[in-house]
Amino acid sequence: MTDRVLPLLEEWRNRMLEEVYAVVYIDGLRYKVRDNGVIKSKAVYGVIGIDPEGKKDVPGLWIGDTESAKYWLQVLTDLKNRGVKDILIITSDDLPGIQDAISAVYPEAAYQGCVVHVIRNSLKHVSYKDRKAFSSVMKGICRAPTEEAALMALDELKERWGDKYLLAVNTWERNWDRIRTMFQFTGEIRCLIYTTNPIESFHRQLRKVTKNRSLFPTDTAALKLLYLATQEVLKKWTMKLRNWSGILAQLSIHFGERIQEYL
Repeated sequence: MTDRVLPLLEEWRNRMLEEVYAVVYIDGLRYKVRDNGVIKSKAVYGVIGIDPEGKKDVPGLWIGDTESAKYWLQVLTDLKNRGVKDILIITSDDLPGIQDAISAVYPEAAYQGCVVHVIRNSLKHVSYKDRKAFSSVMKGICRAPTEEAALMALDELKERWGDKYLLAVNTWERNWDRIRTMFQFTGEIRCLIYTTNPIESFHRQLRKVTKNRSLFPTDTAALKLLYLATQEVLKKWTMKLRNWSGILAQLSIHFGERIQEYL
């Protein structure tokens, strides 16, 4: 019975896509799959795209042995081959090789690392009793109107807490090049790109369906179930994003013809 899903899955995975996406979120899930008699932990690569109309879509799902630049290159190349000419902004966590893959396939895309993950990783090194005070200074970085102001806030964080929590401060400094892109944009766009929460929320919905499956017999079995779960999620994504008209106007000014010709 489940084999009847295969033609639908393949048609969906090979369909042509939008020519441009305003924002794309990328992340991976891990599942255990039996491969030639050996149980392996495999990565399922998920992508969510926001089209020029402000609606979310899932361009596809891919499965591979590891998260690496080589496989992310395959994922982005597949998007390109299926009609995606341009992506304005790509948001992800610190995935292995993702920036190299983006530079190879979509060199003009602005890359934004997930700030929420940086905050969480920073607070791991802070004692619970100091977290409130540490976070109050840290907020100055996230809410800064410009990158220059954000760097001043980072200097304040280092001055106040660097001696006691050097690893926490270093987390920000080490990831700065990944997260600095957001300071080019207004608050509305920042709220859209500073976190990978949209795709993490999507993955949580997939996990609800797969939580009772500790092992998949094949890659195809995993993709079939995830495809069916994805179709149920897509049925709920009927509305455009809130305040999309204003966001689109700002993106149009910032990126010019790269998006204007598709409106």
